Amino acid sequence: MTGVLQDKVAVIIGGSGGIGAATAEVLARAGAQVVVGYRSNAEKAAALAGSLAGEGHVALPVSVTETPSIEALRDAVAERFGRADILVNAAGTTTPVPHKNLDGLTDAIIDEVFASNWRGVFATIRAFAPMLKASGQGVVINLSSIAAYKGFGSSIAYCGAKAGLDAMTHTLALALAPKVRVLSVSPGMVATGFVPGRTEEEIARAGAATPLEVVARPEHVAETILAAVAHLPLSTGIRIPVDAGRAL
Repeated sequence: MTGVLQDKVAVIIGGSGGIGAATAEVLARAGAQVVVGYRSNAEKAAALAGSLAGEGHVALPVSVTETPSIEALRDAVAERFGRADILVNAAGTTTPVPHKNLDGLTDAIIDEVFASNWRGVFATIRAFAPMLKASGQGVVINLSSIAAYKGFGSSIAYCGAKAGLDAMTHTLALALAPKVRVLSVSPGMVATGFVPGRTEEEIARAGAATPLEVVARPEHVAETILAAVAHLPLSTGIRIPVDAGRAL
């Protein structure tokens, strides 16, 4: 895989999180220069950028719920690199609410989930679309979830936001073609701290219950993202599950 992304610039929103960080490492090893987009932990993001294989990586702040922040990131990438070839939307938040607890899913939770998992992704693609088109072989990877189509997830709002994200992937794959491909990568449960309150035991049980009896880890998702970017040149508008068969 070394060098397959040589001279490419990859912007990872949510780049210091579990899946985002693993993706940064995989894309850097493949030769890309990586922009680690982070929301609050500058020290962690800078340490990650400094540890990546190759040279030229940088950590830059961005809040996906604030369009001016996204546009500032775009401008910083344009000034530093003059291009963006790969955009990975790995940021997002969730608040667990049991699906039967309708009153517990408040308007505030719904708005937060959709702002970070849908509106912010669209705003980011909108901002970076000109550079991705200029690349001629631009790729957008939206980090979705099997919750979008299986009806289980941390909340009904999260399921709905990810379903909307998949619809966005399909629609923008048409709107941005032929110069930009857009794909959803859809994990099941992943061994990260993304969902508050989810224990290691729960993750292990979920992994054991899958057909492949494997607990998905961030590097599994990252390798799938690399495959979508580098080895699926005629694929766009689709979702790619990374769930060890859990959706079955």
